[in-house]
Amino acid sequence: MIRADPMLTMTTRRAVLGRATLLLGAAGGLLLASRLPAAAQAQGSQADIAFVRSVAGQITSILNAPGSLADKRAKILPLIDQNVDVNGIGRFCLGRYWRQATPEQQQQFLDLFHHVLLNSITDRLGEYKGVKVTVGTATPHGPDESAVSSIISRPGQPPTNVDWVIHDVNGQPKVADMIGEGVSLSITQRGDYSSYLQRNGNSIDRLLAAMRRQLSARAS
Repeated sequence: MIRADPMLTMTTRRAVLGRATLLLGAAGGLLLASRLPAAAQAQGSQADIAFVRSVAGQITSILNAPGSLADKRAKILPLIDQNVDVNGIGRFCLGRYWRQATPEQQQQFLDLFHHVLLNSITDRLGEYKGVKVTVGTATPHGPDESAVSSIISRPGQPPTNVDWVIHDVNGQPKVADMIGEGVSLSITQRGDYSSYLQRNGNSIDRLLAAMRRQLSARAS
């Protein structure tokens, strides 16, 4: 993180969400519960619960297995790429500024956001040895999303309540957000980007430059 760029600084809320964002990836079925009759909603809820259990199983198996952090990162990255709606999250986080950006700026932002998000998820893998996820219930979340509750536990740390927000992208389930202890990762990041842009003349180019500095500092 680059302290010269406040929108990139990890806050206490972000630390909670960081625990949640490690547990992403896998495949499964998704039905849009709020648009279905009661029987289909129940079936969709069970599918969502099974989806999250599959997610948790794959990721915790990687985290708890022997091996280097580099090996674990290499195994987790494809799961995130395949099963998290990174572009959708990025567009949401940029908010109204997405419409103001040129097509070139939009593509640059999504490319940078992809790397920033992946780094934020995988940078703390070493803290999650012995992690366990207990999956709860699924409830409708907006008109076309589902939220599956879970409790994430790890040795020596208090348990964290996390909701997995799932929606459909081109017929495939994707993780659209993580809500840790009532705090949304996407909404938090959106507020940070908006605040940064307002302090910097609403300049998309300045935001892109700040993201490049963040990635460059991590690589050095």
